[in-house]
Amino acid sequence: MNPLIWPRRLPWTVWLAFGAFAVLLLALGLGWRDPWPADEPRFALNAIEMLVTGDFWIPHRGGELYADKPPIFMWASALGIWLTGSMRIGFLLPSLLAGLGTLALIVDLSRRLYGQRIGLLAGIAILATLQFVLQAKTAQIDMLLTFFTTLGAYGLLRHALLGPARRWWRLGFAAMGAGILTKGVGFLPLALLPAWWWLGRGGASGNRGPGRLTPLRLRDLLEGLGCLLAVVLAWGLPMILITSLSDDPSLAAYRDNILFKQTGERYADAWAHLRPWYYYIAQVLPWAWMPLVLTFPWAFPNWWRRIRRGDARTLLPVSAVVLIVVFFSLSPGKRGVYMLPTLPLMVLALAPLLPALVRRIGPNRAGFAAVILLGGLLGLAGLLGLCDVAPLERLAHRYGITPWWEWLALGGLALGLALVVKPRRGLVAVTLFLWCLWGWWSTLGYSWMDPERSPRDMMARVAQQVGPTGEVALLNFDEEILLHSRTPSVHFGDMTPIEQELPAAMAWLAEAPSRRWMLVVDKDLEDIDCGELGQGFDLGHQNRHDWLLLPGSAFAGCPQDRGAAPLYLAPTSLPGSGAWRYFTETLPVPGEVAGVTHR
Repeated sequence: MNPLIWPRRLPWTVWLAFGAFAVLLLALGLGWRDPWPADEPRFALNAIEMLVTGDFWIPHRGGELYADKPPIFMWASALGIWLTGSMRIGFLLPSLLAGLGTLALIVDLSRRLYGQRIGLLAGIAILATLQFVLQAKTAQIDMLLTFFTTLGAYGLLRHALLGPARRWWRLGFAAMGAGILTKGVGFLPLALLPAWWWLGRGGASGNRGPGRLTPLRLRDLLEGLGCLLAVVLAWGLPMILITSLSDDPSLAAYRDNILFKQTGERYADAWAHLRPWYYYIAQVLPWAWMPLVLTFPWAFPNWWRRIRRGDARTLLPVSAVVLIVVFFSLSPGKRGVYMLPTLPLMVLALAPLLPALVRRIGPNRAGFAAVILLGGLLGLAGLLGLCDVAPLERLAHRYGITPWWEWLALGGLALGLALVVKPRRGLVAVTLFLWCLWGWWSTLGYSWMDPERSPRDMMARVAQQVGPTGEVALLNFDEEILLHSRTPSVHFGDMTPIEQELPAAMAWLAEAPSRRWMLVVDKDLEDIDCGELGQGFDLGHQNRHDWLLLPGSAFAGCPQDRGAAPLYLAPTSLPGSGAWRYFTETLPVPGEVAGVTHR
């Protein structure tokens, strides 16, 4: 149906169908895969360790304090795993629910500002956006952060544009506090305030939205900041007291790390993910905001006209998006996922333009070209893969899959959609294709990639090899290995240099060489200049690397120094910990190495 002739009030069946489709799209594949690197296994391990040890206030990873992030996302993951009794389902629930919550907030605010028709179009737009669906299906912190920042922006905008609404104002600031306890940058909705203040001072020609722009008062701002601070201190103050009153130096290091290193220092002097200032504009937003970015050449002039008229409904979200992009661009450390909190605000700004944009020939031709290009590239890649072209052969070996026929079929689907829908509905074609692509990825894609991305089967072989009394040292450990270990496992600290890990590992192995083993990845073998590596057991290729299991007897006579590195025993790997109750797939339990058990 033409969106311009939809009735002003949509029947409840339309909203029910939209909600059901949103749940289907975002939840498809739930429970069909394990956590995948880089971040998912870490947070799943944090969550299960909380459930096993009961230590919820300060997160741990493999027995070691985890100071990179505050605990809210890990609490949410632990709750999801505990409620479902399944790691495979529970670890993805926070992102799924946060995605649905973010969607509901933007639909509701767009509906209140512009009517039901535009509210529904805004929901379709955000569901079409590549990065939004990707993160709703990924167990990273950023989707939950985006929910809290969107709730914060919702509260502020309800007060600013539809207010006064001081309850929403206070809730918005409280949500920002929860966002700070999720990933530090939960304050991003404060980027709405400069334009709000400017309009209140008489900038442009004042607000021409519905009603009057609620004045931004210092008293209200202080009250809101008080709500934000109260939420942060609800966790932060006990954490500071616990770590400051303890004699454990590792707790003091945790406090300083999470309060200073992971905040101001990480922003101003980042040590990882270093990118140029234009990284987001040139390399992230063109794909992250696809297909909405295709409408920008026609949206920008309209935004400019609205801003010149002083339309706060446009100026506030657009200015906030610009300020947030600039804020993250000024930091040397950049990741594409940092742009996710900008997406709901961008959709809110785009919402009133959508009825006209979906009818204009220019954006639709751009969408038509995009679906032709995507389909052509996928089809060509599938065809070249079937012809055993060398780069694609290497890709197949790296990931252990050969999806050539499926890529060819997806390419044909894209071209078929383009032929049926025609250029005048190119935006519809590219949206439908992306939804079909998500359906394929969440089913067949998961089933193909999970054996390669998850070390579940490899760790089953480790348990069978070391036997019921065996113990394993993880050199330069990865969280996904520790997550699936059901043999008592130790490691030597996440940030410990390998030259310090090795002598400590040799000393640990020498204490019981007949029952202690060391798991080594291929890239670390060159650092081992002592021992008989020929005694090792080849565990095969896993997650782009080859793995070797070495007995303690292979390192007799090697240099040892027990004090060279800390030693951590992973509580989730211990017999009787109960961690495996959350694994619904086949996993070895210590003492039952001949087979596997089912919960």
